[in-house]
Amino acid sequence: MSAKFLIFFIPIGCIIALTAFQYAPKVSRSNLADSISFKQPSNFPVPAYDLKHNPITTKGFLLGKALFYDPSLSADGTVACGNCHQASAAFANLGSAVSKGIKGCKGSRNAPPLFNLAWQKEYMWDGRINAMQLVPVNALTNPCEMGNSIDKLLLNLQKDNSYPSRFKEVFGSSKITQQMVLDALSQFTAMLISANSKYDRYMRHEAGASFTLNEEAGYEFFKQKCASCHTEPLFTDLSYRNNGLEETSIDIGRDSLTHQRSDNGKFRVPTLRNIEITGPYMHDGRFYSLKEVLQHYNAGMKKHANLDKVFTQNQQPGIAISATEQTQIIAFLKTLTDVDFINDRRFNNH
Repeated sequence: MSAKFLIFFIPIGCIIALTAFQYAPKVSRSNLADSISFKQPSNFPVPAYDLKHNPITTKGFLLGKALFYDPSLSADGTVACGNCHQASAAFANLGSAVSKGIKGCKGSRNAPPLFNLAWQKEYMWDGRINAMQLVPVNALTNPCEMGNSIDKLLLNLQKDNSYPSRFKEVFGSSKITQQMVLDALSQFTAMLISANSKYDRYMRHEAGASFTLNEEAGYEFFKQKCASCHTEPLFTDLSYRNNGLEETSIDIGRDSLTHQRSDNGKFRVPTLRNIEITGPYMHDGRFYSLKEVLQHYNAGMKKHANLDKVFTQNQQPGIAISATEQTQIIAFLKTLTDVDFINDRRFNNH
């Protein structure tokens, strides 16, 4: 197969977890209970995450949300998960190549957007975490992110005026444990499901949903040049690939987990959903526009030893994408922006 694939590497950072959804950008507190239920998007595959082991409840969701936005979970009380994962940016870190943790410490990888996590089995840019509930541990304890220890975190929560009673309501015990904290966070982040973009409405043949000529042309070029890596409807095949950012990788990527030379410089193929608002792009946030990304694939790829074979044409790296094709592909990618999701008041810190 020829090199007809595109990989956009997006952010990575603080916390992850999973739960349900219902499209309603404006949800009042009075009807919030009715809106917290996991509903399978009709055009999505079956989730990989097993909800039976941590059933989502309204109180569990609200507890997880409180934890997600609480800076007291960090060592110095200044950084919450929501600092690096902002609702307005589809829970990415808008405009930041890398996020800042406690004491202004800068991370080394771009913070990823948090949504549709229930369809993943591995997490982080290198896939080193294989359970959704465990992802927050990295952010909570990383010295350059929230810099805390689990023991200190639990002690602080136990001393809080409200948390013990809230945990008892959800989990039946006021003695707070690590598992309870992680399960509560999961009940919030599992709810972060994005599946109501213009693309989704078009694919579901909903009334009034149609593509412009540029979007339609861009979709065709996308299927030709991008879709084998960014597979619909999740817009990722969840694989790890090297896309020629450097001849020698500064960040060794998946190799840090597998210790295999063949994995050097490989990173997770991220989703392209909400790509319009989750920049900057790539694992290190080096590109600040979609135009820069497409120009990289067209003429900027380097001959890394592990460059994925799908990017090689006539023994040269790259995918031929004309200026017109780039404009049209970007027009299509913007149809993946889910305005309802980013405006959903259930997920905002209010």
